[in-house]
Amino acid sequence: MSSHEYAVPDELRDPVVRAANAGVPEGRAGVEVANARRPEGLSTIAASAPAGAPRRRSEPLNAVPEPGAVTVVVPTFNESANIRQLLHRITESVPSRLPCEVVFVDDSTDDTPEVIRQAAQDCPFPVAVLHREEPVGGLGGAVVEGMKAAGSEWIVVMDGDCQHPPSLVPELVATGERAKAGLVVASRYIKGGSRAGLAGSYRVAVSRGATWLTKSLFPRRLHGISDPMSGFFAIRRSAVTAEVLKPLGYKILLELAVRSRPRRVAEVPFVFQDRFAGESKSTAKEGFRFLRHLVGLRTSSPVARMVAFGLIGASGFVPNLVGLWALTALGTHYVPAEILANQLGVAWNFLLIEHLLFRDRRMHRRWWDRAGRFTLLANADLVLRIPLIALLVGRFGMGALSSTALALVTTFVLRFVATEALVYLPCRRPMKQRSHCS
Repeated sequence: MSSHEYAVPDELRDPVVRAANAGVPEGRAGVEVANARRPEGLSTIAASAPAGAPRRRSEPLNAVPEPGAVTVVVPTFNESANIRQLLHRITESVPSRLPCEVVFVDDSTDDTPEVIRQAAQDCPFPVAVLHREEPVGGLGGAVVEGMKAAGSEWIVVMDGDCQHPPSLVPELVATGERAKAGLVVASRYIKGGSRAGLAGSYRVAVSRGATWLTKSLFPRRLHGISDPMSGFFAIRRSAVTAEVLKPLGYKILLELAVRSRPRRVAEVPFVFQDRFAGESKSTAKEGFRFLRHLVGLRTSSPVARMVAFGLIGASGFVPNLVGLWALTALGTHYVPAEILANQLGVAWNFLLIEHLLFRDRRMHRRWWDRAGRFTLLANADLVLRIPLIALLVGRFGMGALSSTALALVTTFVLRFVATEALVYLPCRRPMKQRSHCS
């Protein structure tokens, strides 16, 4: 079967769509989508829109049903050398009976938007570019913005480097319709799939390790998804609420699966292709963002956050002891030395908690306000612990060891609750009325 002969289910051939497209000449009408609603902070740089193209969600609810069957969302960052080839492959792969639109969400610093604008003139489907001035959330954040702008029920997410074959777009949608699935993942790890396009043994090892780690951390949420690291998938717009997503980096499928996974998931095998042009954007920095993202997803529940809070607190003993050793070696008395060394542990804990546990709540207060509150709570923990131990021993007759253990647990719980409530508590006033809490 050739790449353009995929059978499209009857569900996609809406009679209203056929009626709307009846009499429309083939090719592009050359109408710019200049008035389409777009999320704040985005600019629609260029678009081509054939007559009968998918309508945007900003239209009234009683408007003519959307004729679009699929919106292809492509996040891009300096991929100008790949754009023409990608659009050519999409044009060759998606049959005319499957209405399609392509939305590029661009974070580029090169001429990628201009190349898209020029290449779009030859496309028989609407092509739009949403350029972000600030790439919040990285590639994952770009995908979320593309989902918000999508005008079709089915959204296919794929990379802009031609490593994801557009020939699978019709099959992803058709599989979702046949299986009544909300999410269809293009997988490299089921029969018929391959990761052949991964360059070098290092990237293969990283991919294997990341897949194993994510499936180990989220066995229930990722059940039935063999390739949670895939960036190529189709999802129903009705199956996901973009507002609940908190992407960080380029693994948006993991974010979708953990935070709002559709009940029914299907998979389609695919062969990961070689990059057409340019260099991979997978860097050590992206690797660290991925690990931060994993921690954020895993600690989304209060109990998990408390456990992580305790582990981070325990890790603070290392800089504390190192500081104490250095200060006493310089001749400082052990009491002031411990007080000063404890602040090193407090600073260490604050940095880890900021970036791992409460990343999404940092905007509620200014950094110096958060740091000051956290430091006061950390030192209050020490001040409170000794009187509590004395109370348990003198008033309740408990042993010193058991009293210390109980005091440690009590002050730890109080410190966690106070940190969450007093340091990272969302402001009462709406965000539109102020940028930060004072």
